[in-house]
Amino acid sequence: MNRRTILRVATRTGTTLAAVSLAMALGAAPAFAEPQTAAARQIAADPQILAVYSLPQIITNITNWIIGILLGVATLFLTIGGLRYLAAGGDPTEVEKAKSAFKSALIGYALAVLAPVLLGIVRGWIGG
Repeated sequence: MNRRTILRVATRTGTTLAAVSLAMALGAAPAFAEPQTAAARQIAADPQILAVYSLPQIITNITNWIIGILLGVATLFLTIGGLRYLAAGGDPTEVEKAKSAFKSALIGYALAVLAPVLLGIVRGWIGG
C-alpha cells in the first residue's frame, strides 16, 4: 500500500469520525430543566424544597451520558486501531497493537449496548 492510499484512507476515517461525533452532539438532548412547570411554580409559592427530576429520570440521564461517552471512546479506539493497522506495514508488533485497539473498541461498543441493561438492574435495586 503506498503512502497516498494510506493518507486517503486516514482522511476518510477522520471525516467519518468527525461526522459521527457531530451527529452524536447534535442528537443529544438538552441537559437543563423545563421552564416554569407546575413543580417550578410550586417551589416558587412554597418554601419547601422539591427535586427538579425524579430518580428514574436522573438514572435515564446518567445512562444517556454513559452511552455517549462509551460510544465516543470506542470510536476513538476503532480509529486508532485502523490507523495503526494501515501504518503497520507488515510489522507484527504493530499489527498486534492494532488488534488490541480493535478489541478495546469492541469492548467499548459492547459496554455501550449493555449500559441500559446494567442501569435497569440498578434501577430495580433502588426501586425506581
